[in-house]
Amino acid sequence: MNNSDKQHNGGFMTPEKKTIFTRGGLHYAWIIAAVTFLTLLVTAGIRSTPGILIVPLEHEFGWSRATISIAVSVNLLLYGLMGPFAAAFFDRFGVRRTMSIALLLLAVGVSSTTLMTKPWHMILIWGVVVGCGAGMTAYSLSATVVNRWFSKSQGTVMGVLTASAATGQLLFLPFLASLSHHHGWRIAAFAIASAALVVLPFVLIFMRNFPKNVGLVPYGEEPEVSKSQEVIGKKPAINPFETAVAGLRRGLHSKDFWLLAGSFFICGASTNGLIGTHLIPACVDHGIPEVRAAGLLALMGILDLFGTTLSGWLSDRYNSRYLLCCYYGFRGLSLLGLPYALGGPEWGLSAFAIFYGLDWIATVPPTVRLTADAFGRENVGVMFGWIFASHQVGAALAATFAGTVRTYLGVYTIAFILAGIICLLAAGLVLRINKSDLPELAAEAAA
Repeated sequence: MNNSDKQHNGGFMTPEKKTIFTRGGLHYAWIIAAVTFLTLLVTAGIRSTPGILIVPLEHEFGWSRATISIAVSVNLLLYGLMGPFAAAFFDRFGVRRTMSIALLLLAVGVSSTTLMTKPWHMILIWGVVVGCGAGMTAYSLSATVVNRWFSKSQGTVMGVLTASAATGQLLFLPFLASLSHHHGWRIAAFAIASAALVVLPFVLIFMRNFPKNVGLVPYGEEPEVSKSQEVIGKKPAINPFETAVAGLRRGLHSKDFWLLAGSFFICGASTNGLIGTHLIPACVDHGIPEVRAAGLLALMGILDLFGTTLSGWLSDRYNSRYLLCCYYGFRGLSLLGLPYALGGPEWGLSAFAIFYGLDWIATVPPTVRLTADAFGRENVGVMFGWIFASHQVGAALAATFAGTVRTYLGVYTIAFILAGIICLLAAGLVLRINKSDLPELAAEAAA
């Protein structure tokens, strides 16, 4: 094989090997999707850890929930703000290299939390280091992989990748809660850090940047009409920060960007920031053991796995605006009922877990679809990165707000009710997305 052949095949796969994935076999896009799912699964497990750490840190160091919530908020904020820059890193340095660096950052950061003794240690380690590492494997990674490797079934694949958050929560939360309860929170931290190192070899061996690196076209696309990968591959090298900032400037001039970002701000506030961070402590406040509360979140993870995958399938077939309206409406109603479920009969909390769990992150596939419609497939990574950044800004503010409310009022009731109200507001906002300026934006993207 000459040098040009090696370059065409990414330097790893011979023509004989690549026929395995093209002649009646498995398209390599599915292997890429599987490695991405595995990476996102571990990242989700790491991101769900603060809910388990809050009570043990409270007891060991005497830190208030408001203090601990600041570190969680910094983590959530950087997790979101890294999204558009991560998408630019994917274009500039490659998906595999960026994912590898992220996993190393996560392993080092989570391990280092076992050494912290002061609140600023947690803000620096968990907030900054782990936040940046998690942000490099955020939903921008899913959007980039789906739009590079899949021409059909994009919504379904995006739904499955998004559901990795639920699967990670399902797999890790009960296990980590049990470890923390029986062996201490430091053992739980080491366990989740080790998981990041286990995934790293899979990324190094199997991950590729584009289908053309293995001599293929995106799944579901005919070779003679596949031009998008060639265009992307011929783009000049651009500073990733310039790419990210240019995407933000473009978005700020679009009404749809503001609607997408605003609704996703509310999404983050009502999920990662509120329920993901404070549901376990709220359950403990009502006499529910921590391990059982973690099991409740795991149940929600199981349901969200089905709900988000179904949402992806639906977004391939139905208007995404109407889907989002339903999702936010149902979520708002469930949050309004949460204070009564916590203080009421045991079945009330189970009902909340079922109702809320099916809807947890079902908003992601239709939001990605609307972003691609508005700004074009080739720009979806950076543009969705900024939209997701607003999601995490909402999550960060909600985490701090709910922790402060609990510290000064002794209960989470006001935080839960306000979250339910703004979700109902989001249900109305999303109906305005892509209603008037879609033709103009599509023409701009094509140009």
